[in-house]
Amino acid sequence: MASKNVRSLLSSSKLLQPILIGVRSNSFHTSTPALAWKSDHSPKKWLTYNDKVYPPQKPGEEPRPAFVCHQRSNIKYSPWKMWYIASMIRGMPVDEAIKQLKFVVLKGAKDAREVLEEAKHLAVTDHNVEFPSNMWVAESFVGKGQVIKGMRRHGRSRFGIVEYFHCHYFVRLEEGKPPKDYYVRNPKEAHEQLEDWLASMRKRKIINSL
Repeated sequence: MASKNVRSLLSSSKLLQPILIGVRSNSFHTSTPALAWKSDHSPKKWLTYNDKVYPPQKPGEEPRPAFVCHQRSNIKYSPWKMWYIASMIRGMPVDEAIKQLKFVVLKGAKDAREVLEEAKHLAVTDHNVEFPSNMWVAESFVGKGQVIKGMRRHGRSRFGIVEYFHCHYFVRLEEGKPPKDYYVRNPKEAHEQLEDWLASMRKRKIINSL
């Protein structure tokens, strides 16, 4: 009876042995490389502005316009080239920005246009914006993403380092009409600029004079 029990234990241990070996090899040898490529390198803070809750406004206070923040992470494109596209559409109505990006032949224009279209859809579904076309690009900027380094073989047993750049694209759409001048808020009129210039000229003083 005891010999039968010993034989059954030996047979069960032989069956479990390849399973245990497989578990050990998967958990020890291949977990680190797998986690290295699956780790999330996307920024987290920008999308948290959508979850911010503002206090109720007082009667007679100027209504706070609705906005939506959206992003696309690790685009396989140079952040320095993407900067030109992001700067071009700042201060435009969202429909006009999408229309202009359709005529840009650069590779990053397609990603920027898709991000704007996704932000319009989110404004209706998640932020209760009634007319998504009544929005303008309040912020549009680029961040540097992940940089993957590679190697290029040269002659005479030499090699060079190759860097594959990625970028993050961020956009914020705001409800309402865009300002007349995006970069200079409330610019002065011509006569006001002349008065400021005359005042600065009259304040000049010659040092060590009477």
